[in-house]
Amino acid sequence: MRVFFDYERHELAEILSPPFRATQIYKSVYQRWFDSFELMTDLPKAFRASLAEEWNIHLPAVHRRFDSVDGTRRYLVRLDDGEFAETVFIPEESRNTICISSQIGCALDCKFCLTGQIGLIRHLRPGEIVTQVLVAQRDNLSWEMRDSFNIVLMGMGEPLHNYDNVMKAIRILHDEHGLNISMSRITLSTAGLLPGIERLADEPMIPNLAISLTGATNEKRNELMPINRKYPIEQLLDTVRRFPLKHRQRVTFEYVLLKGVTDSTDDALNLVKLLKGLRAKVNLIPLNEADELSYRRPPDAAVERFQQVLADHNISAFVRKNRGNDISAACGQLAKMGS
Repeated sequence: MRVFFDYERHELAEILSPPFRATQIYKSVYQRWFDSFELMTDLPKAFRASLAEEWNIHLPAVHRRFDSVDGTRRYLVRLDDGEFAETVFIPEESRNTICISSQIGCALDCKFCLTGQIGLIRHLRPGEIVTQVLVAQRDNLSWEMRDSFNIVLMGMGEPLHNYDNVMKAIRILHDEHGLNISMSRITLSTAGLLPGIERLADEPMIPNLAISLTGATNEKRNELMPINRKYPIEQLLDTVRRFPLKHRQRVTFEYVLLKGVTDSTDDALNLVKLLKGLRAKVNLIPLNEADELSYRRPPDAAVERFQQVLADHNISAFVRKNRGNDISAACGQLAKMGS
């Protein structure tokens, strides 16, 4: 049986006859939340029966849901092979965020991230990425508020390591007859896979780009993020400088603050020097501690001092709130806990 969520609308149109049925089905599944072809009364009855035999439009089951005291929810979504995709819903007053995974595990072995300790188990298919959004949307948002969320590819995995499946999923999420999520509401975060960034720059439709930096020198980054040994920081920044940005758009640099490692005034000044002349903003992420990690979170005073150095040099810097720490849902904590 074919999984509907793996297909772009134009692919469906090539399979179905007449082709316009693809648009009808897309609207029914993504906009009306139908999970049975029998509900699609705008389709002929015999056609509905044949579709039900060939196509699966059911969302994957939620194996477990973990609820934080701050309202954050972490989902273990069970996949066909028994593996789990991790998804996080983060509620906010002004907007909600759905954080999705692109892989099970990760091959990049960043030393401050629990996901890297798992290693790469496998890539997620496009539909396995898309349905994470649908699971979180439908479990948390009312019909009236169903569009009030942004999407961040900041869960398990390196999105650009699973490039083709991730970009296909983004196109499906962006489809005007599907969820119709604008590219400005989708952010893709990468640890610095240069060939992927260069491919992304040539796409006709590009989501927001975020770079996980965590270290403003090759010495620091080599220690914390082994990918820097292959793609050094100078090459990374040169690639980012050439990345196409729309008017008022900026690249986000994510910088994890590790006590005694990346949180000094000198570290902040190195970051200032690195980002000079770039249309950039910085998300400062005080480490979300875990027993499995040897690093520690810096005190609030160190975080504020670091932020102030950036502000003094006219760099927009924001401190990301710790969300979902009590359910292992915070940044860098996704490791299939509780599976």
